[in-house]
Amino acid sequence: MIAVEVAVQDGQIWLRLLDGSTHSFPAHYYPRLAAAAPAQLTTVRLRVGGRALRWDEIDEDIWVKDAVLGRYPFAYRTVATG
Repeated sequence: MIAVEVAVQDGQIWLRLLDGSTHSFPAHYYPRLAAAAPAQLTTVRLRVGGRALRWDEIDEDIWVKDAVLGRYPFAYRTVATG
């Protein structure tokens, strides 16, 4: 899965993929993103040919495929599903 655009709005990360589909996920699903200031969230960039998201200031990398398929960090899954 390859992202061609990424945007952040109201704590939600939005992806537009090469196939034209769009996907989003809440920033709070990732501990480092949850702790980041709103301005820090907007500094995201695409890397690895659109296969990853990178926030330099908060040292966070997320694979696009994992986000689209709902493969969130263990800590979130444990809290969300009990």
